[in-house]
Amino acid sequence: MSLDEERRYRTIRYVVMMSIRGLLVIVLGILVMAEAPLLWLWLALGIVGMAVLPWLAVLLANDRLARKPGVFTRHQRRAKTLDPPEHRMIDSELATFTWQD
Repeated sequence: MSLDEERRYRTIRYVVMMSIRGLLVIVLGILVMAEAPLLWLWLALGIVGMAVLPWLAVLLANDRLARKPGVFTRHQRRAKTLDPPEHRMIDSELATFTWQD
């Protein structure tokens, strides 16, 4: 999956989770107005859900997708040798500095 596709997938997942949180707020508001039985239990579950969902949404949005199981990629890079510069440079090991007062 390309980086753009992965980012789009994570963004959609985040928006869905935050939409569920918004829906939870609306449902709890309706339950309070309707004076539902066991209201204290529903409110407690709703408040816990509203606290956990944003935390979980941020964790999942910032986490990379899992790779295929059994696939291990090893990156072996060697440093590239740079071409010498076209202009003269000061070599810090050869340069001497004197302070003048």
